Amino acid sequence: MYLLSALSLLCGLMLHGSCSAPNPLSSIRRQTVHYHNELKSFREDGIFNYSTMVVREDLGVLLLGAREVIYALDLNDISVKKTVVYWRVTEEKEKECIGKGVYEAECRNYIRTLHKLNETTMYVCGTNAFSPTCDYMTFVDGQLRLKEEREDGKGKCPFDPFQRYSSLMVADRILYSATYKNFLGNDPVLQRNPDKLHSEQSSKWFNDPTFVHMEFVGESFESQDGADDKIYLFFSENAMEYDFYSKVVMSRVARVCKGDTGGRLILQKKWTSFLKASLDCSLSEASLPPIVQDVFLLKNDDWRKSIFYTVFTAPSSLFQTSLVCAFNVSAIRDIFNEAKFKTEVSVENIYTKWVTHAGEVPVPRPGACINKTPDSSHDQTLQFLQKHQLMDEAVQPMTGGPLLIVKGPLLTRIVVDSIMALDGKNYTVMFVGTENGYVNKAVNYGGEMLIVEGIQLYEEPVPISTLRLSESKGQIYAVSEFGAVQMPVSNCSRHATCVDCVLARDPYCAWDLATKQCSSVTGVSNTALQSLKEGDSTQCPQLDPVMAVNLVLVPGNNIQLLCQAHSNLAQVHWRRSGQILRPNDKYHFADWGLLIVGASTSDAGLYICDSVEQTADRIHNRTVGSYQLQLSPADSTTVTSVDQDGFKVAVILLSLTCFSMMAVIIWTWSKGHLQCFKVAPSTSQSQVERNPLESRHVQNRI
Repeated sequence: MYLLSALSLLCGLMLHGSCSAPNPLSSIRRQTVHYHNELKSFREDGIFNYSTMVVREDLGVLLLGAREVIYALDLNDISVKKTVVYWRVTEEKEKECIGKGVYEAECRNYIRTLHKLNETTMYVCGTNAFSPTCDYMTFVDGQLRLKEEREDGKGKCPFDPFQRYSSLMVADRILYSATYKNFLGNDPVLQRNPDKLHSEQSSKWFNDPTFVHMEFVGESFESQDGADDKIYLFFSENAMEYDFYSKVVMSRVARVCKGDTGGRLILQKKWTSFLKASLDCSLSEASLPPIVQDVFLLKNDDWRKSIFYTVFTAPSSLFQTSLVCAFNVSAIRDIFNEAKFKTEVSVENIYTKWVTHAGEVPVPRPGACINKTPDSSHDQTLQFLQKHQLMDEAVQPMTGGPLLIVKGPLLTRIVVDSIMALDGKNYTVMFVGTENGYVNKAVNYGGEMLIVEGIQLYEEPVPISTLRLSESKGQIYAVSEFGAVQMPVSNCSRHATCVDCVLARDPYCAWDLATKQCSSVTGVSNTALQSLKEGDSTQCPQLDPVMAVNLVLVPGNNIQLLCQAHSNLAQVHWRRSGQILRPNDKYHFADWGLLIVGASTSDAGLYICDSVEQTADRIHNRTVGSYQLQLSPADSTTVTSVDQDGFKVAVILLSLTCFSMMAVIIWTWSKGHLQCFKVAPSTSQSQVERNPLESRHVQNRI
């Protein structure tokens, strides 16, 4: 008996000691939706490295590029393959590639570029055995066809199939691409095609960059010819300004004018409007800067109110941390148009350092859209621009810091939607992919960030490499190297009761009192309930009472009462005769419920399990379990707790649980998964979010 108590106490102390006060911005999924194969997906045997995706709502297809193949899938059900086209390397190209020392598997044609040209035609590029090549592809009469009009893909598509790059197709078949344009992968370039206007080959422009995302912003609100339209490029690079004892990677945003024509003598055939600035999404001034991973532009009719939502990951450490920051386009524009420049100066002819440029800035201002071939009057501006691309100030996030901080599996990709709720307000919903195959749905309610749910899309923990959103279809399309998965922006039917529906605080869902169902806000009646900021479920019909389960109490035995919280943000409280139970030598609390050690006749009675969750200033208390322990007759052979051999069994089970918990804690601690939180100021217990890998076979708690 004492051994059992000691083991129980050890487990409790381990759980208690492994928790620490959380960062108030750190977020935990309210609900975890584990893998189920009812989601529509596509994967074909023998095909690998799915990487490129284009949503063609006008054609009703999802174009999916993989290694040596491009698919056209039904946009409503991507498991339906409409047509396919193969683009394989020639045997001669493959041998030539292998002869240069490249692995055989990489000497294939990995489809990396896929853009819409017009109603029927796409532009597609592949690595083509480290010899990038592009072609035109049509979708006519339900069939995909390559036009065999091959073009050199250098500067448009990377040589290396696994090297990150970005490209963007704008009107008039103009392709902007940021990639490495040589076989060795050490010559970065920002290039416009077909005129091949490009960046300077200098570390001041790009210093070993990782290109992430490109976006067009139509800033010509006062110009009919698009004179002020811009192309924004997000990337990370080794920071020249912090090149001391070791390299520091900085996240940047760069900008060029869409109408840039290049210089006449100075910066000939090169950008005359290229500027770059750092992005600040740091946790603190003392921490190393996080590294940008993905960007999504939520567009507004007024471009100045458009917002870049950006995923960052902290530099490698014991605790893996990801962040999401929001940057207003107008704030980035102000940095480029008004901030000071950095300049490089020599210190005693020994080394150089970067300082704020204190001298005069030529007119027109470097980086401004000149919109014609510069003449001699622009020479000073172009000479200045050759050496001064970096702004002195970093771009600050809209909220002064990260919107979302997540510890555990790193965030990889993001798309953002805007939905009007029943209160008539628009809410921004972020869908963020992870490195272990989940998509987290997060909403900001007046400064309170809530991850509504995390949906496991893949049975195995694979990184999500591409995310796309179809607003008209209300669907998210995710790609890993092993295939594509389609998921709706919300599955309201997952919430079976009014209380569940309201407490989910999902802006897509509301409880329809007429149909008694949780349904999409676009189709509910006038009697629908929704409370996003407060989670107020007081108007919901009362839940049916939880019926008590009768159990026989055998004195001296140990009793297990099972109970789980209704969400990951809730905590379990046990009551007996109206009094809240506290952990002691007799009562031991675990994730699965309550263990009563060495029950006696005085332990008979009604035990009630409450799930307690806080939303805003409201405390929600829900009874989720009830047990009536009744004394057993002396000669009873009915045992529903631990029988005469139960003590030995309980010791073994508790020992296994204890040491399993220790292993999980050590693993989650090393991976940064461990999170603790408090539901209310008066709550003394902490709860650890389930590790999604450990919980794969556990029934979803909804």
